[in-house]
Amino acid sequence: MPRIRYLWIVALGLTAQAQPLPELVEEALRNNREILAAQKKYEAARQRPAQQSSLPDPTVSLGYTSNGGPYPVAGLGRDLTSNIGIAVSQEVPFPGKRQLRGEIASKEASAEFEQYLAVRLNVIARLKQAYHELHHANVGVTFVKQYQELLRNILQISEARYAVGRAAQQDIFKAQTQFSIFQTQLLRYQQEQSSKQIEIDALLNRAQSGVIEVPEDMAPGDLTSTLEDLLADARSHSPALEREQKMVQRNQLAVNLARKDFYPDYTLSGGYFNQGGMPPMWQFRVDVKIPTWLGKQRAALTEQAFTANEARHNYEAADVSIEAQIRNQFTVASTARKLIDLYQKAAIPQAQLALESSMASYETGTLDFLALFSNFMSVVDYQLMYHEEIMQFHVAVAKLEELTGTEVK
Repeated sequence: MPRIRYLWIVALGLTAQAQPLPELVEEALRNNREILAAQKKYEAARQRPAQQSSLPDPTVSLGYTSNGGPYPVAGLGRDLTSNIGIAVSQEVPFPGKRQLRGEIASKEASAEFEQYLAVRLNVIARLKQAYHELHHANVGVTFVKQYQELLRNILQISEARYAVGRAAQQDIFKAQTQFSIFQTQLLRYQQEQSSKQIEIDALLNRAQSGVIEVPEDMAPGDLTSTLEDLLADARSHSPALEREQKMVQRNQLAVNLARKDFYPDYTLSGGYFNQGGMPPMWQFRVDVKIPTWLGKQRAALTEQAFTANEARHNYEAADVSIEAQIRNQFTVASTARKLIDLYQKAAIPQAQLALESSMASYETGTLDFLALFSNFMSVVDYQLMYHEEIMQFHVAVAKLEELTGTEVK
């Protein structure tokens, strides 16, 4: 009777060709098009404050006034109203408007910078999540293949026992059914491998090579950060919150600018006119825009006030949402860390010992197949759940880093 080979599971090891996660993060920061687009958008926004705080372009007017004919200089030097000259005019906003416009544009640029940081964090988090999910898929493929081999050996024992009338035919059918189930699991893990490799290549802006390798050891460390630490880090460093805060400040400045629109802008102009043999003529003028239709300005002020309130509510909503997400992901990470220890130190070793004992008993005929099969499936389930929790822990930590804007330890 063939003896079973105990295939205790090891992770897929391709360490020599593995691509460490920090290297992939650096590559993504260099090549990811979402990050580059956000960076260029920020750089474009940085150019606006100088534009908004500048005076409007001046106007230069060249012309003539003639008498006796429509052609230039007709009557020049003979008639008092004939002249040729140049005039310059400059529109000047009411004092304070240009500064406010520049400050508004500066706040918008700061908000775009925070958005750029948020995009970086989002891409890194997605990359880390896909990386750990790829590792889990690789482990799943390896485990399922080894489980199939282990089950094949159990099936050989069952067939040998059935041949001598010491086992029921249903034992063989049950083992064959589980072997087919393993095959479906294998196909799902292989599909997940391909999917995550495609996702990582896209995040790195690589050609779709499908050759992303992960290291063997992905065991998690301890979660030393407390929930209070993470919430405090988010309020201090979260780009999403910082962006909403900048928009609150920007919209308050817009309210102030709307108040300034109740005051008139004006245009300064001056000119020199040559009158031929007669003394030249000089002109200076101030044109003032009178805000006559105040309903327009009041509506604009009301609009900006509502927009400022909207920005404050957006900030508060972002704060509540980020806090809720941090609490959720912290619960996922801390629970996963506890489960990892339970599986690693208790459940898996105990299940393996139970399987070894039941295997020996089954071969000697003192234990039925269902008990052996149950112990075998316990090992299978616990091993897969153990690595599932490792993946869940790493993914939750990656999301916490995105939410807080800091490294989670």
